[in-house]
Amino acid sequence: MGLPLIAILFLGFITLGYFLYGSWVARQFELNPTTPTPAHTHRDDIDYVPTNPFYLFAQHFSAIAAAGPIAGPIVACQQFGWLPSLIWISLGVVLIGAVHDFSSLTCSVKHGAHSIADITKEQLGTKAGKAMMIFIWMALIYIIVAFADITASSFVSGPEELKDLNLNFHPGGAVAWASISYLFLSILLGLVEKYLKTPLWLNTLIFVPATFAVCWAGTYFSHWFQMDQVSWALLICAYCGIASLIPVWALLQPRGYLGGYVLYSVLFLGIVGLFFSERTIQQPAFTGFHFDKMTGSLFPFLFVTIACGACSGFHGLVCSGTTSKQIDKESHLHPVGYGAMLAEGFVALISLGIIMMMAPSEVTGLKPGTIYGRGIGEFLTIIIGKQNLPFAMTFGAMAFSTFVFDTLDVSTRLGRYLVEELTGLSGKIGAILGTILTILPAALILMNTSAGMWAQFWTLFGAANQLLAALTLLVISVWLYQNKKRIAFTLIPMMFVLITTLVALIQLSRGNWEKSQGMDISLFNSIMALGLIGLATYLIFVAIITVRKKN
Repeated sequence: MGLPLIAILFLGFITLGYFLYGSWVARQFELNPTTPTPAHTHRDDIDYVPTNPFYLFAQHFSAIAAAGPIAGPIVACQQFGWLPSLIWISLGVVLIGAVHDFSSLTCSVKHGAHSIADITKEQLGTKAGKAMMIFIWMALIYIIVAFADITASSFVSGPEELKDLNLNFHPGGAVAWASISYLFLSILLGLVEKYLKTPLWLNTLIFVPATFAVCWAGTYFSHWFQMDQVSWALLICAYCGIASLIPVWALLQPRGYLGGYVLYSVLFLGIVGLFFSERTIQQPAFTGFHFDKMTGSLFPFLFVTIACGACSGFHGLVCSGTTSKQIDKESHLHPVGYGAMLAEGFVALISLGIIMMMAPSEVTGLKPGTIYGRGIGEFLTIIIGKQNLPFAMTFGAMAFSTFVFDTLDVSTRLGRYLVEELTGLSGKIGAILGTILTILPAALILMNTSAGMWAQFWTLFGAANQLLAALTLLVISVWLYQNKKRIAFTLIPMMFVLITTLVALIQLSRGNWEKSQGMDISLFNSIMALGLIGLATYLIFVAIITVRKKN
């Protein structure tokens, strides 16, 4: 079976999933396009803003499609082979991941755009709600640390393939310049939309080409931004803090919209590469049930390694934290919630296809982001010619950083919301305190660890992320049950993901404990894993008690 046939079958499968299974799920929620959404009933033009669904889809898609669906499939393919990775991405995204996202977004809108933690408090009680908030906050710290480290590394060195070439620009500086310019373009777009009220088609015609132009310009201004790893990491944390405090129209919405087009271009390049690349499949289809460098085996680590490529608890935070506040009509929930996750599944397929084309010896020792940037760069040269490989590689790395940037500031904003809810503080004081308490732990970790430490967090991040998805589905199942609706479509995925991630966390805690040498990252990971298990166990216990009382 060749890559073109795999791509056709996958696209056909997720298309059927959207129109058949996704539509069936939509009917279970009894969506009504005439019911006022929180974006209208609580409109403040800061967080609550009715948004064009096409615009919102791009913003939501860019927020959820971060490093997870890129790094996860690449690592999983190297460990277990491409066939089990492909099967899990295909089934997981249609039956679990998209259902989770759609359900989270719908549940939030039906609850006044409250966060999943606030919904937990309403459904399971105040103590359970606070436990969920702490769980989510811990997971967000992991996301910020891992993704800030990955982004800082790309700003220091750039694509590794360019290091040995005789270039007249600094690869890392080029990626940094392009990424920072993209953020400034986003702010400018937000100001134009807010004050000039220009039509969306005109803004798209001007700002989308400009987004790609800054990537090309980065090769000419690469000397502007050159710093060490820690400095970049701290600067990224500072950016996240500022971005989480300003209105969504000023950065989050326009950046998400432009980032969506970067993602669309990557999807297009993925199609070009999968169908027209001269490369063939070189990775083994299956390497076995065990992988020596991992704590465990294919079960449960295939699932938590692929992580966001098939299912992600972080998406529920985006759905209930920012996107639900911008839904204009309930009829938009299906395409935004279910559809964006299917699009992310295709991002995961492209990443898997890239690693499938490369021989094991060709990628030994390379980081997932490097492999991905190289693949996207090679796909781009099919169109612009191999003589433009340096620019193509820079674009691939900039696209990767774009995905991560979008996730970083959304994670910080969500952390800010959680701290505000936990402390009961509101207004500017609550917002500033929430931001500091979310960013400060991540900054301290980044200051006291070496570059590349994200790899030590990845599997635990994946397990915590998917356990969060299971807990979100647990709360949604209780909500559906109490409203006398079908629950099998959320309950069965919840049970599978719950068992998988709890087994993974138990093994990770034990493995990290055995590797630890005093107060190090391994010990921290072991304690964090135990903490997540404890919080999850408590929430499961409360949910069971709640349901039994209702009977």
